[in-house]
Amino acid sequence: MKDQYDVIVAGGGSAGIAAAVGASRSGASTLLVERGPCLGGAATLRNVVTYCGLYTREERRQVVHGVAGELLTGLRELGAVSEPTRFTAVAVVFDPESVKRVADELVTASGAEVLLHTQLLGARRDGDRITTVRVADHSGIRELRAATFVDATGEADLAAHGGAEVRYGNEGWVQNGTLGVRFGGLAADARVTRDTVGEAVRAAKRAGAADLTAESGLIARMPVSGDLITYLADEGYDARSAADTTRAEISARRQAQAYLSVIRTLPGCSSAYIVSTGPELGTRESRHIRARYQLTEKEVLHPGPADDAVAIGAWPIEYHPGPSIPSEWSFIGDPGYYGIPLDVLRSNDTANLFAAGRTVDGDRGAGGSLRAMGTAFATGHAAGVAAALTATRGEAATREVRAELNRQDARLPG
Repeated sequence: MKDQYDVIVAGGGSAGIAAAVGASRSGASTLLVERGPCLGGAATLRNVVTYCGLYTREERRQVVHGVAGELLTGLRELGAVSEPTRFTAVAVVFDPESVKRVADELVTASGAEVLLHTQLLGARRDGDRITTVRVADHSGIRELRAATFVDATGEADLAAHGGAEVRYGNEGWVQNGTLGVRFGGLAADARVTRDTVGEAVRAAKRAGAADLTAESGLIARMPVSGDLITYLADEGYDARSAADTTRAEISARRQAQAYLSVIRTLPGCSSAYIVSTGPELGTRESRHIRARYQLTEKEVLHPGPADDAVAIGAWPIEYHPGPSIPSEWSFIGDPGYYGIPLDVLRSNDTANLFAAGRTVDGDRGAGGSLRAMGTAFATGHAAGVAAALTATRGEAATREVRAELNRQDARLPG
């Protein structure tokens, strides 16, 4: 393992996978650093088994391609992903074990190196550039250098440790998180829907049941196992704080048991059991990197031409204001998707730092759309290509980034 790279990507979720593949395929020596035991991020470590934002809501037309499209193809070959399904908007449901395998193959085949079980401890800067990251594994602490960096950590840890300008939440608001809970033991023909579960939760509350927060949320049967995935156990917490996140996760696991009791009251579900919780809370919002340009709610809801976009977003604004409070939805106007400019991904004060995934810069409304994993593939792919071109050529103009992304099958409009 080297100590010097063109590009270092921090975080191995949807955005980090796409960033590493995009950077390596652009000709940059690339290292992907992930604190967990596998790639996939929320998809494999948080029981968030729905890719949202790949398809338009009305036509169910795929508009995010590139690395995301390749991953979907790999899942289809394994019979491990559903067809695009309309919930409130359109998503696909997948088997997380298959995501681990396909992601491993995608990243390693691209030529990028991967370090799992590696915790980011800090970063150093010189002037307006990050120069070094400090990481730790079981063999100790080491320093790694790169020409450019992509922060796909979710919490913008790399940016914060490296002295880049960040903010927590938007306008004093931070979306709540939800613990994904997976239930097994249900009859194949059991009718378990958002409506039937919602009615059962409300009945349990009327009967005095405790530890039940949300009455509705995305509920779906998973491919391969036929298990039920639910997003109901809500918590508000500061994702930067280990103490507060610990409290919230203990509480959410208590909620999971309460929801199990509810599920068991449904026909065909008396033998239901919890397959897995999380194991981490599904954090929707944390720090954002302050970028050269902030995407706005208006630009999401009323899209303009996407001729200069380096990424595409198609998930509506889905904002979760707090536990037990219904989520707020606002839908994208024609053509059903919006463009994301390169400057939304560039740090405003750190010349060699790019944001990807939910670290990118959107206002309160836009952030409720940008955070989706399908969109994270798009912003990650663009950030990785831009970082590679910056590292190897000294700059990354929008036209060049778009050209390289399309060479990698991103199929950007315009």
